Amino acid sequence: MIYIAVMGYGTVGSGVAEVFYKNRESIQRKIGNKPMDIKYILDLRDFPDSPYADKFTKDFNVIANDPDIDVVAEVMGGLEPAFTYTKTCLEHGKSVVTSNKELVAARGAELLEIARRNNVNFFFEASVGGGIPIIRPLHSSLAANEIDEIAGILNGTTNFILTKMIKEQMGFDDALALAQKLGYAERNPSADVDGHDACRKICILASLSFGRHIYPEFIHTEGIRSVTLEDVAYAENWGGVIKLIGRAKRVSEDGGKIYAMVSPAFISHDSQLSSVDDVFNGILVRGDATGDVVFYGKGAGKLPTASAVIADIVDAVKATSTSKSLQWKDDGKNHVLDYKQQSSSFYLRMQGSIDCVQKAKEIFGEIKLLHRPGQPNDEFAFVAPCMTETAMDEKSAQLQQIGCRQLAMLRVLDY
Repeated sequence: MIYIAVMGYGTVGSGVAEVFYKNRESIQRKIGNKPMDIKYILDLRDFPDSPYADKFTKDFNVIANDPDIDVVAEVMGGLEPAFTYTKTCLEHGKSVVTSNKELVAARGAELLEIARRNNVNFFFEASVGGGIPIIRPLHSSLAANEIDEIAGILNGTTNFILTKMIKEQMGFDDALALAQKLGYAERNPSADVDGHDACRKICILASLSFGRHIYPEFIHTEGIRSVTLEDVAYAENWGGVIKLIGRAKRVSEDGGKIYAMVSPAFISHDSQLSSVDDVFNGILVRGDATGDVVFYGKGAGKLPTASAVIADIVDAVKATSTSKSLQWKDDGKNHVLDYKQQSSSFYLRMQGSIDCVQKAKEIFGEIKLLHRPGQPNDEFAFVAPCMTETAMDEKSAQLQQIGCRQLAMLRVLDY
């Protein structure tokens, strides 16, 4: 008998139990018709009415010290006690699968090394993209490629909010309130709308793609709170939409130095990412052999995420040793270059007289002026040519010195 333990019985944990028992027969066929069962569910709360009430325990040591447990699913979230519990399980010879992006982004390299030393596995497909397969393709299906760049819509909540703003002209506050009502956003939505969730996910993808641990605190991160319906209208006039994009790009050949950022940006209607709407995610991987490959699907939710957790459990059971390709190194260094040296085109929305428009042309060179319905006489917007963030700051400051007020700035990205 293959025994599993599930740590955490929130949205994802309850989904893992539901999917497992619903599809138990087909799951067992995938591991050679070996019988499999969930032996323990760890949670501090009581669930007397649950069909799995007899499986609950509040004592982690019951799981850690039971030699019958082969695989543990960590779906509690947060850094502690998730890190301590995961580390202990790996050291006790149990493979661990997780949906915890905060844990993987902060301590992934360390946990992978502990798994290697104990000849077990630490899998985390569900930590990025929910039910979208992306981790496994990166280290397996695309193994022949040098990954040059990754960019994507990595957070379903912000994408839902922006979709409402774009398609229904709903203001940010109203769209956020709707997302909360529908259960897409937490009461405190900061992790989503301020970009922290997307930052953790791009860290995981970049670490795996470039072989160096990328720390979230070194990635410049902006959320979508400042995006307005005026900006949405100007994006449409330009020929695109606004999306929250997490991105990472190889700079040095050995993957040692990268550019990385999370920010809202103009994305052209020609891009596959522009049509990724509502709570869906889209992740573009740019390989030197394959070119652009896009992964699309529901990036979160109870059952999609549980599906990815179960898939990792199946792989962990089938594995005869530690995965050789799922790894990266943590040398304690920051490998993310100063974002101010990154180059892109820029959208700026300004307030000022007609003289400001002429001055913008002189300072920025060839600009594309944008228009929107109901545009005030003292408001103008334009897309400036490609330059570094530092150069854009300097030129914008020159404009503001003559009385032109900057109302908004967004990157214009080519994906």
